[in-house]
Amino acid sequence: MRPDRLAKLILFLSILLVIVVPLLSGGLDLIVDWLWFRQEGFGIIYWTMLKAQIDLGSLVALAVLLIVGGNLLLTRTLARRHGYRVHGELIEFPLFERFSSIFERLIALGVVLVAWAAGQWAGGHAFDYLQATHAVPLGQTDPLFGIDLSFYLFKLPFIGFLYDLALVIILVSFAGTAVLYALKGGVTITQRSVALLPAARAHLGVIGAFFFFALAYQARLSMYNLLYSQRGLITGAGYTDIHASLPVLWILLVLTVVVGLALVASARTGRLRTAVYGVLALVAVWILGAIYPEIVQRLIVAPNELDRERPYITRAIEFTRKAYALDRFEEHEFPDVEDLTANDLTQNSATIANVRLWDHGPLLTTFAQLQEIRTYYDFARVDNDRYWINGSYRQVSLSPRELNAASLPSRNWINEHLTYTHGYGLCMSPVNEATPDGLPVFFVKDIPPASSVPSIRITRPEIYYGEVPNDYCVVDTHLKEFDYPSGDENVYNTYAGTGGLPVESFWRRLLFALKFGELKVLLSTDIQDSSRVMIYRNILERASRLTPFLTYDQDPYMVVADDGSLVWMLDGYTTSSQYPYSEPFGDQDTNYIRNPVKTTINAYSGAVHFYVADPTDPLIQVYSSLFPGVFQPLDAMPEDLRAHIRYPENFFTIQASKYATYHMTDSRVFYNKEDLWRVAQSAARGENAPMSAYYTIMKLAEVGTKEEFILMVPFTPARKENMIAWMAARCDAPNYGKVMVFTFPKQKLIYGPQQLESRIDQDPAISQLLTLWGQGGSKVIRGTLLVIPVRNSVLYIEPLYLSTETGAGLPQLKRVIVSYSDKVVMDDTLDAALTSIFGGASPTTLAATPGAAGAPSATGAPAAGTAAGTPEDFAALARQAREDFEKADQSLRQGDWAGYGAEMKKLQDVLNRLAPR
Repeated sequence: MRPDRLAKLILFLSILLVIVVPLLSGGLDLIVDWLWFRQEGFGIIYWTMLKAQIDLGSLVALAVLLIVGGNLLLTRTLARRHGYRVHGELIEFPLFERFSSIFERLIALGVVLVAWAAGQWAGGHAFDYLQATHAVPLGQTDPLFGIDLSFYLFKLPFIGFLYDLALVIILVSFAGTAVLYALKGGVTITQRSVALLPAARAHLGVIGAFFFFALAYQARLSMYNLLYSQRGLITGAGYTDIHASLPVLWILLVLTVVVGLALVASARTGRLRTAVYGVLALVAVWILGAIYPEIVQRLIVAPNELDRERPYITRAIEFTRKAYALDRFEEHEFPDVEDLTANDLTQNSATIANVRLWDHGPLLTTFAQLQEIRTYYDFARVDNDRYWINGSYRQVSLSPRELNAASLPSRNWINEHLTYTHGYGLCMSPVNEATPDGLPVFFVKDIPPASSVPSIRITRPEIYYGEVPNDYCVVDTHLKEFDYPSGDENVYNTYAGTGGLPVESFWRRLLFALKFGELKVLLSTDIQDSSRVMIYRNILERASRLTPFLTYDQDPYMVVADDGSLVWMLDGYTTSSQYPYSEPFGDQDTNYIRNPVKTTINAYSGAVHFYVADPTDPLIQVYSSLFPGVFQPLDAMPEDLRAHIRYPENFFTIQASKYATYHMTDSRVFYNKEDLWRVAQSAARGENAPMSAYYTIMKLAEVGTKEEFILMVPFTPARKENMIAWMAARCDAPNYGKVMVFTFPKQKLIYGPQQLESRIDQDPAISQLLTLWGQGGSKVIRGTLLVIPVRNSVLYIEPLYLSTETGAGLPQLKRVIVSYSDKVVMDDTLDAALTSIFGGASPTTLAATPGAAGAPSATGAPAAGTAAGTPEDFAALARQAREDFEKADQSLRQGDWAGYGAEMKKLQDVLNRLAPR
């Protein structure tokens, strides 16, 4: 085949793979996504990313075609004839002659396939390219090479891709050229050997030289990778890396360059001796590079590890603290003087009145039992937030009532996509209140949403976009949408918003039918031109598709806006695995994280907005320059939504786990792990596990002038259970994002959560009652033990719930345990328990809601439980209850139903009289 025909064949196959194949495979998704991005107002993200993918993919594919194809065309030109020469005689290969054109076409097809695959591969690195070309300086250099850290965060990933690409091109070119020389000629067979013709030898020698030049650059990249080394005590280049691995890499770099130059020289001289010696030296140095650092580590570093590694430990501490923003934390001392009085509690009434007595697990189960209304409604999770209610700053628990199409009693296409399209409303309750029956008090409940709080009104309760992974739906059709159940009948409605993609025409209906693989979209007479197709209704998927370069917290939460609409709030993270000297977290390679983005999604329209909460983050600076107009300043967020931003728990947990180690800034203390912490452990629910951070409202000692919404977690020493410190992230303006660490005096014992759990278990009266409750088919659920700092003292509070052992249990808040100093008290309510310890008026009744435990109910009935007697009375009643229960159990075993009923009546009377201490 002539070279011009071969070139035309390569061009035709390239067009086929680059244009036709994508349209037949992912073209529909591209078109629908373009319509969707444009409808949502983020077309610039779509076009910037798509253009970068096309540009980079095309350039790489073209480069592969030109380089590999050019080498093959050059090979054909240099090949002297179709055959092999032996002692000057021609050997004929009829098979090669007969199928020569077929072999060439296969090679051409292979080149095109490699170019197409390389273009697709490059498209996946388009964002690396965008970051590299829009990098911003960080103003800090690495201590080994003196390069600004922006090189590592933004440019090094793309440089690594370019190296891999160059290596692939070189290897494919060498393999293709060698095969073509074998097919077309260029081989001479003598009595002594099989030899390449000079032109072929020179050609392959030059390609081989580029291979070794690429290996030389790989050695240089390996030097940069030393900044992420995990060899020693810390992450980053340590003594062995710098004094052993780095010199070896320099030697390898020089030798690979020498070998490459020797191969270039051999192209003219035909002598490979220098190149062969160079390769042997490379192998020897490579083996030495695998052994020598280990020798240095064991014989030089290990015997004097602290002295050798001290400067590198200091670097690792500094860079890890910056990577996780630990260097921004404020540290304070917390004396814990144990002089708390009833008057102090009154002065901190907002703190006491917002103690979370309802854990998420029991409350979610209770919400589901009381408020799901229908089987196709789901409460996915419970979240904590704060609202101003009747002039008081209150912490609340809330959970949206979402539609789960998978639970519909009759699942068909019309029901799932046209009729049952949305959830409805939410439940909201104060975190610290319960009815006399131990059930949550509701601020918002039922369908339609009924609010007992004038300041909270829901005017747009429909939830089309949420956490439950529902498929697409079509709204504003000829069919009415199911809105909510009302008695024996249902209420229907028609969507009146701007969410979703307008159908508009037959062609769009055809497009949607092909996209969803559903012919009914095209044929249904219920769908009209004014109908709207809602896609990507899961809010995490929705946000991630719009901004795939952000990582989203898996715990979005809903906010009731002042206008009565429901808005989702999501936390977006910027992450990287390229921050030098920083220790990765968990099982991931990620070693840098920030929370610079707050995202809002309207539950009715799906409208998305992105706001920058941390403009100092270099990654969000790059993203803002890449996509102008996408990210707005936080001040642009509506004020009513801005009042509900909170420090994300996942980010806080990562920071807490790192701070437990990296609060030690002295290299000697760090090396010896003299002051190693851990997040406090708790075994209240079975296995010993780190406590989860929790939100609360409190006045921060010494730094706060009023109560504020915070996220906090306690610490203990790594191998002990006493509490050593607690950490709090402030969520309210103007202090949002500030993290405070309060350390306890090391010379004083402060009980940790695990020690308090043990004290609770060892209390005779509490233990007897828990044992009694745990029998007869009941199950005691122990809530989270909360550490509540008040002034310069610490309270410990743990709620207890009672539920059935099997079946659909309904957890009820039955008791509250409070510990202060050396006292442990259990009572019906938090008020009563605090009064037992401190006396005086109950501080929580200042904000109590009618119907709440400890406050008069809406009907005037007294709260559940009466004042406890002496501890001796309590113990006697507990023993009597246990005796009655054992007698009832014995009667039941004997089949004495009358006796069983009589003993159970006695047990009920005792329990009614039982007043916990």
